[in-house]
Amino acid sequence: MLVQAYVLIQTEVGQSSQVADEIRSLSGVTMAEDVTGPYDVIARVEAPSMDALGQLVIARIQDVKGITRTLTCTVVHL
Repeated sequence: MLVQAYVLIQTEVGQSSQVADEIRSLSGVTMAEDVTGPYDVIARVEAPSMDALGQLVIARIQDVKGITRTLTCTVVHL
């Protein structure tokens, strides 16, 4: 079963559209949208394991230029 999460992303001023476009192109990202509020972009991601999810967020998403902070919210099925 895939591990899924929402990644809430804050960007530098004026960078949200470019950040969303770049994140959208990454493997494992199923959706990335510009939003209003305390976060600038919300992405839905999936990976085969928690370790792979961590690698996706830390090594690939956080590496995108213009991102200042992320918050990962793992989806749970109760």
